[in-house]
Amino acid sequence: MHIVVCIKQVPDSAQIRIHPVTNTIMRQGVPAIINPFDLFSLEEALRLKDKVGARVTVLTMGPPMAETSLRKALSLGADDAVLLTDRKFAGSDTLATSYALTSAIQKLAEEEPVDIVFCGKQTVDGDTAQVGPGIATRLGFEQLTYITKIEDLNTASKEIVVQRRSEGGVQVLKTKLPCMITMLEGTNTIRFGKMDDLFRAARYDLKTWSRDFTGAEEGRVGLKGSPTVVSKVFVPKPRAEKAKMIVAASDTPDAMAAAAIDAIFAAQPKLADDLLARAAAGL
Repeated sequence: MHIVVCIKQVPDSAQIRIHPVTNTIMRQGVPAIINPFDLFSLEEALRLKDKVGARVTVLTMGPPMAETSLRKALSLGADDAVLLTDRKFAGSDTLATSYALTSAIQKLAEEEPVDIVFCGKQTVDGDTAQVGPGIATRLGFEQLTYITKIEDLNTASKEIVVQRRSEGGVQVLKTKLPCMITMLEGTNTIRFGKMDDLFRAARYDLKTWSRDFTGAEEGRVGLKGSPTVVSKVFVPKPRAEKAKMIVAASDTPDAMAAAAIDAIFAAQPKLADDLLARAAAGL
């Protein structure tokens, strides 16, 4: 069984800068980490590896410095890692990114068929949750999103049973492989790397693939292949209102609640009449 885990190296959200012309994230000089949501999917893939003996390949698209994140994944127990990097990928939106990653996954499948693709639920920089489903659609894989637990994986029948969180509760789904899975945060505990894996990660001869190597079409990646246009990026203006101190007759809950209600009615004179009218109408 071959499992591919798509991860992304993201900038520390506390130090993000935006390019004033292209309106894209400037990554130079900003500390980078593995997207936190991707770690839960990576851990789940490694658990399947421990259970059924799968081979886990980690894939990322990004600048050369994304090598750090791949080596981190290798130190946790992944078997192989591929860095998809090329200046022609720069500025890719979710549509172009899913296409580029799909091209790389198809390239990996030429050596060994891919049974499961894991992706994080979303990224902390883009926050769209579109890349995983985009990959599944392009590959023709079943997509299992917002998964909280993998109940069973039958390698003989190529079937998987999962629990999926939905608005109405929990769904139990069963489908055939191949499939794409996005794990919810908090569904597992990220392991610590073993010493042997740490040394192997440091010595690993990282695979670096360009656009030409994967066969991705130039017009479908990068800014040229990205129909999403960011027209403006701005910081919300701080609110001018200042907090008001409400003084109650005493420090009892009833007195403080009464003082807060009186302050609300004083600030909104029509509120009392509206509430009385709704009460009279039985609303």
